[in-house]
Amino acid sequence: MLVEASAPGKLYIAGEYAVVEAGHPAIIIAVDQFITVTITAAKKSGSIQSAQYSELPIKWTRRGGELVLDIRENPFHYILAAIKITEKYAQEQDKQLAFFDLKVTSELDNSNGRKYGLGSSGAVTVATVKALSAFYELSLTPMMTFKLAALAHLEVQGNGSCGDIAASSYGGWIAFSTFDQNWLQKHRQTESITNLLVKEWPQLAITPLPEVSHLRLLIGWTGSPASTSDLVDQVNESRANKQTSTSYEEFLAASKECVEQMVTGFHTKNITLIKKMIKKNRRLLNELTQITNVTIETPALKTLCDLAENYGGAAKSSGAGGGDCGIVITDQKSGILPLMSAWEKAGITPLPLHVYHYPKKVEERTQHESQR
Repeated sequence: MLVEASAPGKLYIAGEYAVVEAGHPAIIIAVDQFITVTITAAKKSGSIQSAQYSELPIKWTRRGGELVLDIRENPFHYILAAIKITEKYAQEQDKQLAFFDLKVTSELDNSNGRKYGLGSSGAVTVATVKALSAFYELSLTPMMTFKLAALAHLEVQGNGSCGDIAASSYGGWIAFSTFDQNWLQKHRQTESITNLLVKEWPQLAITPLPEVSHLRLLIGWTGSPASTSDLVDQVNESRANKQTSTSYEEFLAASKECVEQMVTGFHTKNITLIKKMIKKNRRLLNELTQITNVTIETPALKTLCDLAENYGGAAKSSGAGGGDCGIVITDQKSGILPLMSAWEKAGITPLPLHVYHYPKKVEERTQHESQR
């Protein structure tokens, strides 16, 4: 038996940092670069292999129903957490656990293995959940996939919004607000996985956004990878300071209003409003830097954005900032070659990425799965 599942990477369009607080929205896209997980049935032991970490497969076995690796330290934390959570759910569905060989291939890094900031940890978690659900013949909706992957991700990372997991689970453009993590941690202690998948998670909302046909999205890469969890930790540490707490609350409120207006721009196909809110979100993130002293828009990202604005686009850093990618919203009528040329002269790499949509049958199911 062989099964294969892929999950797309992601990019944040707006709402970064505020999105880690429950009920504060962000806009995120899935991109057409993927992590693929292949599972083949095995007999007395299984293996996990990923070219991201090592070409050599790592052997594993079972002890007392738990998956155990043959080596003490391993870089496969997200994969292991996804296996553990999905297999627990499979057992609750009366499925017999089996051995398998799992192989991961990724398009989310460049040929030198440098990260583009496309959410590889979220995508590998989602792809593992999807592959195992096919292997154990579990029928999962995108919301169920999101919840299983979020449970696995939080076991490893412990912070973050899980917005990358939502984008990888749903595809396309989404408006996303994270759930109350304290509620989830409390219920995780007492509830089965099955119950957690059917319960509404307070404040979680995943809403697919309509395509705006004449909108053009450009993505530039500065070549400096950033650690999202580390930057989020730095902001969290800074906002714990009483002197910055009021300013941080003002940032949260302003970010929420900005993203909600941008969502309205998508529903009304108003590119002018979307561009205006992209520029506003950039200003808000720069204000957050003033509040926290955490560098979000690096000099290279500033150059990327300033050049885009010179050529009529609205631009900002994407995700945690500190390096990685910047995004530009412009109109289809705008010529982009002058900007591409200016970027390349400034050492910025245009990435040939596009928004990825799952096949229609998946999209139709997700329309009804927004939770408030």
